[in-house]
Amino acid sequence: MGSFFSTLLNPAAAAAAEEEGSAVVAVHSKESWNEHWTAHKNSNKLLVIDFSATWCGPCRFIEPNFKALASRFNEASFVKIDVDELSEVSQQWRVQAMPTFVLVKGGKEVARVVGAKKEELQSKVEQFIA
Repeated sequence: MGSFFSTLLNPAAAAAAEEEGSAVVAVHSKESWNEHWTAHKNSNKLLVIDFSATWCGPCRFIEPNFKALASRFNEASFVKIDVDELSEVSQQWRVQAMPTFVLVKGGKEVARVVGAKKEELQSKVEQFIA
């Protein structure tokens, strides 16, 4: 019961606890995003960004698949951004629908999947990891 009250007082802790054990990094601040982006923009490692919202049904539908991809493809980085929480970042990436998955390599967008399209997302990840 104490953890319930602590999540009410500290939503960031609740989100961190939710992502615990997952290969997906949940980004909750502009500063955290900037640090993550700086670390990856000059890398040839694939970065897969999941732009979603807590109220979005299709986002919740595909989330287990996104986590499974993150666990399976550890040679890529998987990041989750809530569009309501980081609207400025979402606007920078021209996100207009949820979920939107942006695949980035070497600081440049290489692919985009709009919608809860599990097979298409997996195919794109496999294509750009190779």
